[in-house]
Amino acid sequence: MTFTETVIPVFRRAISDYHRYDDVDHPMPAPSYADAWDTFYKKCWIDTVQWHLEDLIRDPEIDPVAALELKRRIDRSNQERTDIVEQIDDIFRNRFSDVEPLPDATLNTESPGWAVDRLSILQLKLWHMDEQCSRKDVTDERHAGFVAKYNVLEEQHRDLCTSIDQLLTDIEQGRKWMKVYRQMKLYNDPTTNPVIYGKRKG
Repeated sequence: MTFTETVIPVFRRAISDYHRYDDVDHPMPAPSYADAWDTFYKKCWIDTVQWHLEDLIRDPEIDPVAALELKRRIDRSNQERTDIVEQIDDIFRNRFSDVEPLPDATLNTESPGWAVDRLSILQLKLWHMDEQCSRKDVTDERHAGFVAKYNVLEEQHRDLCTSIDQLLTDIEQGRKWMKVYRQMKLYNDPTTNPVIYGKRKG
């Protein structure tokens, strides 16, 4: 099996597990996968919770204080998401640590971890667009629009799976070399966010 054929069921299990509770505060179940697959499960669980946090904060009647707390929670979730993408890149770096790139090896526009990030989120888009396709309270025209969007997402999904598997094969065979840049989010660091360090000067 290819990597994407193996990881997609892990992502879909995380999404399915979340929807058994449909509660952003429910703790993540213990997935009990072997080796590094727990990390991929956790990645999609984080994405799934954040998806629903984004739904909640868009409630037009939300209390402003609650909205601020949700925004800060989404910010923390984004940081967790970035951290786990870096863990996934470390998994791939270890996997390919003995590979000697060919003299004409090229770079990819993104690391495997960030490609996997897009694959995880695409599972969520498919899940929730399928949910929209199942609605009975919409017009035929609206339903047709949902189906058309779902078909586009499926095509995007096939293309992304092919691209990820090809990237991993190219790295494994030395045709591409893996280069990872660590996050540099200045606004998360109190020493580089001027709103924070500026106040401390005062």
